[in-house]
Amino acid sequence: MTGLIVPPLDEEPWPTLGPQICDLIEERCVFGPGDLRGEPAVIDAEKRALIYRMYEVYPKGHPKAGKRRFKRVCISLRKGTAKTEFAAWVAYVELHPEGPVRFAGWDAYGNPVGKPVKDPYIPMIAYTEEQTEELAYAALKVMCEESTDADLFDPTMERITRTSGGGKALALAAAPNARDGARTTFQHADEPHRFVLPRLVKAWQTMLQNIPKRPLADPWSLSTTTAGASGEQSVAESEKEYAEKVAAGKAKDPQLFYFHREASARHDIETDEGLRAAIIEASGPVVAAWSDIDSIVSLYHQADTDKAYFERVWLNRWVASANQAFNPERWKDLAAPRTVIAKGAQIALGFDGARWRDACGLVATHLETGHQWVTALWEKPEDYKGEWEVLDEDVDAAVDAVFDQWNVVRFYADPPRFEANVSRWAGKYGPKKVLEWYTNRPKQIGQVMRAYRTAIDSGELTHSGDPDLARHIANARVGNLKLMDDDDKTPLWTIYKERPDSTDFIDLAMAGALSWQARLDSIAAGQMRASNGRMIVLR
Repeated sequence: MTGLIVPPLDEEPWPTLGPQICDLIEERCVFGPGDLRGEPAVIDAEKRALIYRMYEVYPKGHPKAGKRRFKRVCISLRKGTAKTEFAAWVAYVELHPEGPVRFAGWDAYGNPVGKPVKDPYIPMIAYTEEQTEELAYAALKVMCEESTDADLFDPTMERITRTSGGGKALALAAAPNARDGARTTFQHADEPHRFVLPRLVKAWQTMLQNIPKRPLADPWSLSTTTAGASGEQSVAESEKEYAEKVAAGKAKDPQLFYFHREASARHDIETDEGLRAAIIEASGPVVAAWSDIDSIVSLYHQADTDKAYFERVWLNRWVASANQAFNPERWKDLAAPRTVIAKGAQIALGFDGARWRDACGLVATHLETGHQWVTALWEKPEDYKGEWEVLDEDVDAAVDAVFDQWNVVRFYADPPRFEANVSRWAGKYGPKKVLEWYTNRPKQIGQVMRAYRTAIDSGELTHSGDPDLARHIANARVGNLKLMDDDDKTPLWTIYKERPDSTDFIDLAMAGALSWQARLDSIAAGQMRASNGRMIVLR
């Protein structure tokens, strides 16, 4: 198997409650929405192995004997492996008043015996508020309604409660409130590769912090996902990077279980034989046996197929989205967070953004080295109610602070809705330094984007590692300008958000591109002076 398992499989298996849990699921539960809806649950060999691992407990004689081994479990499988249904089965047994999910003692053979959780509280978070049949909570609802133990549950669209004894599971699109969060016994994140909005990232982080609050219930977390787009800084990407650190010995976390299967790079997916082998490897032997591999192969060859997306969902590979304007993995490589630009150094500045809609920011570039950093950012909070506005005095103060600290040689500012501000800056610092730079000019902005991407790909540019700038870079999508460059061969493009109403902001990416162009134009104009040796300080 190609992928990552943290920790690696043990030569000597740990004690586990897995067999009892699988027995209850198959005896009492059903399949969720789909072709097998309402039929008795059947757990395949791979999912059985995962449940056994997830429910391992510390052995006899250990100071933690009987306690859960893993508090955080992350499962990453390709599309179509029924991982959402799998998560719903786990939630079902965690909620069930007879679910043997916590240690109750040892039997005569030295095997652990399970008992149900008293008053379980199970938040299930998803990337959307719409509880459709694709989400784990909706699958759990069907299971509780149609299982042989339907009389034990009272399901609604918002929560599923036990009919006696207390306990509930509930659907969330945000973190539990402080009161409820302290009660968590088990929680699930559905497709966290979609958790890229700051609200969702913060929600899951908050939920993870709730786990230690109820130690007698031995609580834990589960996330189930498919590979996402690299560089989007999603929850799933953070989980992957953390697991890689643990696997490499750069971090220590004995409470983490991470399982990821993908197709290896040895397959030539441009051939039918190689593509088929890659899909089978990403599926695993159990899923491959019942999958329609031929139909999946045919999807790859269709003219309108996004091949990067195909790789992510069917091969479970972490790759950049095909329509991302800039390679986020390459951007990550260019981080130089220890670089500090000395006071008085020559810089170029770029400004872009919206006054009312979404975000606004300033990005600086060091003339001599091409090092970039964010000097100011304003973003509309996703949950903000009422009118939101970037205030003139805040923007003016941020610009003044930059001019006070560094020698701004050239400043390109996109003026719409900030015309008065740009005029004030030009009047204060000089019209040769502060210039209006409209980003709606197709040829000019296309050439700027080409230059910015070239600087990133070639490594001419470095940056501070600012996570907001990285997020905006990853969010930027290519928009074809239907225009060729001067050579009549190179198509020009600009950047857009994925959707006009998206909260995946890109304003820092545009400001960064303008700042880079201001640097290039300053150098071309002969404005860069020789270094005095004090322009960069390494801490």
